[in-house]
Amino acid sequence: MNVTRDVVWLARSGYAARGVVYVIVAFFAVLAATGSGDTVDTRGAIQRILGQPFGETLLWLVVIGLFAHVAWRLTQAIGDTDRHGTDGKGLLIRAGLVGSGVVNGLLALFALSMLVSGFGSGGSGGGGDLLSRFLGMQNSKWLIYAMALIPLGVGIAHLIKAWRVDYERYFLCGEDKMKLVRPISRFGLAARGVVFLIIAGLLFVGGARYQPTNPPGLKDALEALQSLPSGGLLLLVIGLGLLAFAAYSFAEALWRRINIAEVAANTPGVGHGSLGRR
Repeated sequence: MNVTRDVVWLARSGYAARGVVYVIVAFFAVLAATGSGDTVDTRGAIQRILGQPFGETLLWLVVIGLFAHVAWRLTQAIGDTDRHGTDGKGLLIRAGLVGSGVVNGLLALFALSMLVSGFGSGGSGGGGDLLSRFLGMQNSKWLIYAMALIPLGVGIAHLIKAWRVDYERYFLCGEDKMKLVRPISRFGLAARGVVFLIIAGLLFVGGARYQPTNPPGLKDALEALQSLPSGGLLLLVIGLGLLAFAAYSFAEALWRRINIAEVAANTPGVGHGSLGRR
């Protein structure tokens, strides 16, 4: 699929918006690690943006960027811009892209609800109660265990991506820049992967303590990490890692190859299923 200039804008602004959100999450994680504040999740980061000077304008830009990221994820999944293919592995990756789009879409709607008066206020409780009644309390524990497989898979995928440096094939910049991008990206992806694994662990261990409509998230994972022996140091490392993930997002906004099919077609020795290693 050949992407248009508008899709390129969607992709780059989306990566930048994700970077902004994770800068705030990482900043408060580092503050919490040093005893100077509390952790926040992505929703908390959105609330912090609104509380800043010119916060409403900044948040509108983030909302636009997040919706752009949703559109890009769906474009990646449906149009297969990264040429993952239609085999089992490819379809699984593309399904993950759709899931990422859904998560970012919910975050964008949350941010929009803070900007538009009355939008979404009190709207989720009824749906959650209905879902809980439909599932029944006796079944909710098993649904929680099933839900735990999602962050488990995402966390493992992040760690594999960091270890194998697969993200490099999606960058289009000189080796001088990649010398800086490479270690920062590995650190950021690994840190985010660890956070997802902690969320999965909370779901597996917590079981019946959590409800399907209110599972643990990023803030819960950071707080769980902080409660461990040497938790302050661990939280500091993960906080710095999430800051590295934000930098990785900004690097994607600047240098990510958006039209992979076109790049592959113009790169000697690159076939349909692979872009090769740089």
